[in-house]
Amino acid sequence: MGQSASAAAIPSRRESNRDSHRSKPKSTAAICPMEADDESSEIVNAAYDFISDLPDECLACIFQSLGSRDRKQCSLVCLRWLRIEGQSRHRLSLDAKSDLLPFIPSLFSRFDAVTKLALKCDRRTVSIGDEALALISLRCRNLTRLKLRACRELTDAGMSSFAKNCKALKKLSCGSCTFGAKGMNAVLDNCSALEELSVKRLRGITDGAAAEPIGPGVAASSLKTICLKELYNGQCFGPLIMGAKNLRTLKLFRCSGDWDKLLQVIAERVTSMVEIHLEKLQVSDVGLAAISNCLDLEILHLVKTPECTNVGLVSVAQRCKLLRKLHIDGWKANRVGDEGLVAVAMSCPNLQELVLIGVNPTRVSLETLASNCPNLERLALCGSDTVGDVEISCIAEKCVALKKLCIKSCPVSDIGLEALASGCPNMVKVKLKKCRGVTAEGADWLRASRPALVVNLDTGETIQDPSASDGGANDNNGVELPAALAIQPVFLGIASSSSTGRSTTSFKSRLGLLTGRNFVVCALRRWSSRNNS
Repeated sequence: MGQSASAAAIPSRRESNRDSHRSKPKSTAAICPMEADDESSEIVNAAYDFISDLPDECLACIFQSLGSRDRKQCSLVCLRWLRIEGQSRHRLSLDAKSDLLPFIPSLFSRFDAVTKLALKCDRRTVSIGDEALALISLRCRNLTRLKLRACRELTDAGMSSFAKNCKALKKLSCGSCTFGAKGMNAVLDNCSALEELSVKRLRGITDGAAAEPIGPGVAASSLKTICLKELYNGQCFGPLIMGAKNLRTLKLFRCSGDWDKLLQVIAERVTSMVEIHLEKLQVSDVGLAAISNCLDLEILHLVKTPECTNVGLVSVAQRCKLLRKLHIDGWKANRVGDEGLVAVAMSCPNLQELVLIGVNPTRVSLETLASNCPNLERLALCGSDTVGDVEISCIAEKCVALKKLCIKSCPVSDIGLEALASGCPNMVKVKLKKCRGVTAEGADWLRASRPALVVNLDTGETIQDPSASDGGANDNNGVELPAALAIQPVFLGIASSSSTGRSTTSFKSRLGLLTGRNFVVCALRRWSSRNNS
């Protein structure tokens, strides 16, 4: 009976609420507390839709602060939210399969304000072609950023049509595409506002001397960043680089060919560069001497360039006195050492970040760096056979401004950690990886000595199988395994979506151990059944 009375009360309350809401205009829906009791005021306020009074601009601002998934859910609330969410979306990423073509008109009718577009296709599927890209360019004439990934059906004709319609383009990034020099030149000839160009594995460029030169075009005057990766004939971009008078950043990764002569010409014509990355490139001290003409150079990365030696590094250090960041991966070739590092320390007092991989500095160069570079805040020493406790003690004593220190695969022990406990007063983070002499107890002691210091320790040890101990599952009831069954665990190659490899490695290890254990158990059962029969 109590339930029937409550059920009868609910509709009556809803009806009175509906009648009171209809009897008053929206501007006077809120009832003054002096004229009505608290209960009726709460009912009216709960029924009133304040969100509907928000202007479109406010809703658009709210949508822009949400993530992609939340924006999609908001667009399903009502037609008004659907319209506002589409009109306020400036960034869009699409699966660029061939069946996207019929949906392009309706898709870009809703998202008519897109300025940043990413078209990504799986390498095993057929991508969109020239017709789709031309149609997109007609719908998105205000496009400023375009990213193309594995769009293998695009040709020079499609890129030409796109460039003529989207002349406001500022950033172009393409990877694993098959259009060639004509398509790239069309972009450079039409997009006068282009500031950043990134090209990776552009397969349409002809290999050899017959390759058509790329650039400079009208975009050369506005280009500030050029990044070339894994190109068979990346030197065909030489005219573009030489014509980019305002170029600030040049990145060359794993591009074939001898780059010394080209770098000489580039450095003579483009002297405004402040950042240069060279990785797995055929370049020697001649190329480094050419780079030294860039007197405003602040960031230099030399990664796995074995022909670069102390001589080239000295020439850069003596002329590029504004150097702030220096990364060197010597590939353990022992061609860069104390001589080059001392030159950097003596000529580059503004150095803030130094990363040495496969380089063997000694106390001489480290002490000189600490004494002459008072702004050195970040230091990484990886795979250095000469960096031990003595060198770490020198760093702790001399590097007063140091904030972050990374040590990997170096002969450092807990004694070096003791020096860090009393040195480097401004240090906030220490990362230790694969240093066999460093123990967990030493890291805990350092944390206790400096509570504000973040200490990350990764010993690199693999996870042991708990069943391998006495009394575990591998005892097999005292049965000795034959030699044929003494098989190591197999580690399965599983792709991971994580940004770091640490969790993937441990997961593979655990999965591999379980897989190996199950295999041995099954094999043991079959072997035992054969013996019994």
